[in-house]
Amino acid sequence: MKSTYLILGLNAVFASTVFAADLPAPPVPVFTWTGLYLGANVGAWFAPNNPSYEAIGFPSAGFDLVPNGGGQNVGATGGFQAGYNYQIGSFVPGLETDFDYLGNCRGGTFAAPPAYAPFGIGSYSLSGGCSYYAGTLRGRLGYAFDQVLVYGTAGIAYGGNRNPGSVALNPITPGNYFAAGASRSARTKYVFGAGIEYALTDHWFARAEYLYVNLGRIDQFFANGAGQIYDSSQFNQNHIFRLGLDYKFDNGTPATEAPSAPPSGEAPPATAEEYSAHGQITWLPQGYPGFPAAYSGPQSLPPQAHVAENLVVDAFLGLGLWKGAAIYINPEIDEGFGVGNTFGVAGFPNAFAYKVGASQPYERNQRYFLRQVIGLGDETEQVYAGPNQLAGAVDSNRLTFTVGKYSVIDIFDDNKYAHDPMNNFLNWTISDMGAFDYAADSWGFTYGATAEWKQDWWTARAGVFQLSQQPNSEVIEPVLFRQFEPVVEFEERHTILEQPGKLKFLFYANDGFMGSFDQAVAEGFATGTTPDISTTRARRVKVGGGLNLEQQITQSLGLFARLSMATGQYETFDFTEVERSASGGVQISGDLWGREKDQIGIGGVLNGISAAHANYLAAGGTGLILGDGALSYSGERILEAYYKYTIADGLHVSADYQFVDNPGYNLARGPVSLFALRLHAEF
Repeated sequence: MKSTYLILGLNAVFASTVFAADLPAPPVPVFTWTGLYLGANVGAWFAPNNPSYEAIGFPSAGFDLVPNGGGQNVGATGGFQAGYNYQIGSFVPGLETDFDYLGNCRGGTFAAPPAYAPFGIGSYSLSGGCSYYAGTLRGRLGYAFDQVLVYGTAGIAYGGNRNPGSVALNPITPGNYFAAGASRSARTKYVFGAGIEYALTDHWFARAEYLYVNLGRIDQFFANGAGQIYDSSQFNQNHIFRLGLDYKFDNGTPATEAPSAPPSGEAPPATAEEYSAHGQITWLPQGYPGFPAAYSGPQSLPPQAHVAENLVVDAFLGLGLWKGAAIYINPEIDEGFGVGNTFGVAGFPNAFAYKVGASQPYERNQRYFLRQVIGLGDETEQVYAGPNQLAGAVDSNRLTFTVGKYSVIDIFDDNKYAHDPMNNFLNWTISDMGAFDYAADSWGFTYGATAEWKQDWWTARAGVFQLSQQPNSEVIEPVLFRQFEPVVEFEERHTILEQPGKLKFLFYANDGFMGSFDQAVAEGFATGTTPDISTTRARRVKVGGGLNLEQQITQSLGLFARLSMATGQYETFDFTEVERSASGGVQISGDLWGREKDQIGIGGVLNGISAAHANYLAAGGTGLILGDGALSYSGERILEAYYKYTIADGLHVSADYQFVDNPGYNLARGPVSLFALRLHAEF
């Protein structure tokens, strides 16, 4: 009997061995272009030379200056790029942003036109007028031949003349020297091109690329103080040829998508919550000492020392309805004002300061919405109890639908290091994309619907929301889709050196009745009045988008960065007056010094607006929150730092400092230092 078992056993082993030999070999990993990449580039640019200087206040047009050969037509360029590809068969769509040095300057000495000879002037000299940089945000579509990728690309660009310049008639005398300040804005324009990439390894790619970058017309006015002006105009067009090297990161599913442990160390609930009740209260006084200001206007930050305070009390109530569905209601009590009545700074320093202030407490139901989660199978993960979140297990891969009244930024543009003013940064344009003009009433909420599709390493989101009835209105547009905003966002999750991170790509469009800056200025000039953008409102579309990076460096250190841009010919609708913004910073956990629940944050932001927007403010126009009566344009630069001291679980106090240079984009005002204290309790 034993021999029979032995023979059967040997037969089974032999059969399994033969069967295994008949199986196909394990598949060899296939190369893919999918993933996040970072890289650098070097190359050369060529720019057609077409400057002209129209002489105003001179005897005739013969005094116009046309410096043929007056531009530096060829130069070197170099910079950095980042992007994301997603391969579908042989097609590879993607999104990329870059930032490059140009150094394209106008300068030199040239022969003067014959009209100057009777005045003893034989030549003139130009200086300044440099286009120091160019940046782009582009879509890409490529076709892969295994490890070779051929692609086309197009998108929006920014950059342009930023520095002062001069025109000097030789020999130089006091009336022969004409000076111009920095150009008002680096215009947001367009770019297109093509390229080829070769994968050296699974991670390293080499590229050759051509880009045509059109930065629009650059205008500067050179004046001698005696009533004579040169109106300089040049089309800033650049042909860029460059080589690049990129590193592609592995895709991953980091632990940042859902918390790995419940807050406060509680054990996970055995069953899903059927209802929840949470609350918070935040009191925030903020003020500043007096600061220099050459002048002030109707919507300026007052230069005198000033203190304001805000009190916000929220309840977060949730009720489960059926499988995967819950309804949430958030009544809120508000009281107080922002500094300067929430005027005068585009990157406003207090996220608790709405555009509507009140000296007495009042109540509003800021959110009421239905959320439905539909599992798609595969593994599950634990969702822990929190505001507007019922505890329970959900599928890792899932669909989530939200409809009702809530804030666009409840779902879009999230970042765990800079998106929660109750716990971290307070500045509007550090907590959110500055150029994301998201739909909202004056308190930051609106009606909308959102769909989210989460998979192992990515999430896609799309939503549509009602704009306010008119820009900066307390009333949401009552007619469905009469004025609205679609928003889409793609999020990829990755690991870098085993540390989790996320990169998000966002695009939005505002479709509503907006005023035109150029039209308002023209009407004001024609009538001799201060331009009023509200008189030019008509059905128009404004678009924008941005990138949002969140990256853990260690368990105690994380960094964030955002880059956003929007078209700037039409007025801001609901958020703040920013058409381009770059922000970034770090968050440091207190476990490095023995206080694991404390936190330090350091961040900064650079904000800018379009030339049309700047011209409107310079002519005395008022916008959503800006209006100094005049403008000496320069970008708004802001630094913020805070320390959060945890007194007990659910109770902390924070000290916050912000330095704002060129508040409201005005060189004639500031800088200003703002100090705040934040007392926050939650349950």
